[in-house]
Amino acid sequence: MTAWKINLIEAGLPLPDAITLRVPSAPIGFARKLCKKQRVVVGGQVGDISRTVQYGEHILIKSSERWLELLERSPVQPAEILYEDTECLVINKPSGLAVHHAYGHDDDLKSRLQNFLQLRRERFQLAPIHRLDAGTSGAILFGKGKKATGQLGQELMAGGISKRYLALVQGVVDKAGELATPVLAKGRMKAALTRYQPIENNGWTTLLELELVTGRRHQIRKQLSEAGWPIIGDSRYYQRPRVAAGRLLLHCRFLAYRNPVSGRMIEVVSPLPEDFIAELSRLGLPTRDLSGLIRQNTAT
Repeated sequence: MTAWKINLIEAGLPLPDAITLRVPSAPIGFARKLCKKQRVVVGGQVGDISRTVQYGEHILIKSSERWLELLERSPVQPAEILYEDTECLVINKPSGLAVHHAYGHDDDLKSRLQNFLQLRRERFQLAPIHRLDAGTSGAILFGKGKKATGQLGQELMAGGISKRYLALVQGVVDKAGELATPVLAKGRMKAALTRYQPIENNGWTTLLELELVTGRRHQIRKQLSEAGWPIIGDSRYYQRPRVAAGRLLLHCRFLAYRNPVSGRMIEVVSPLPEDFIAELSRLGLPTRDLSGLIRQNTAT
């Protein structure tokens, strides 16, 4: 089964059109056949070909060999798009994928998204509004076109974009606090602030929720390492054998920003990746749904 949630950009579309917008490698005729053969479920009911989808509804599509082939041809998988409207797109970046083209990386998120838009015959340029290191997973915001990108960039500089992370760190952190050690940025030390809240520990590692107040490069990784709580799997700031997950255990869990045109407040929650959950389980930490810590995807 393939599942995703209807975004604002898809709301109001006939069901086959909504499917091809999310999976543009699928021809419209094939999407219509899926509906006619009752292989699509919307909001818990079989989706009729004439049905109009609504924002927030869940879509399920039963797998077939042809459908899996079309998914493989799509640069972006349906559930990776956490939110989209006419100005913005939030995608769930996997660990290990660079955001931009860079030396040593044959693949990057921006190129995948640009190829995805080309399949949809949308020619405007996308640009990331903030950074995520290649090893960090989670929600990242892209602006559509120069105007939206510029306005979102200004909001970021003004502190209007909220970001929260989950990190698994070495050591026991038993109370909330702030990290305010300066961070090297563009050749000089600059003020940096990260707030943290412990969620659970097993006696030698702690799962933390972190609010990034400033946005310096490697800020969370540097400050946690200097505090004596390096992130597990961080080969740069924590020189220890790699963990079973084989990745940096840092995930951008929550993103909140205001749409630059409508003024609509968007809040997006990115689910924890399976390899992160597996590492929590291996270490005896709870793998229950963590959504109670941060509100689920909403737009108001």
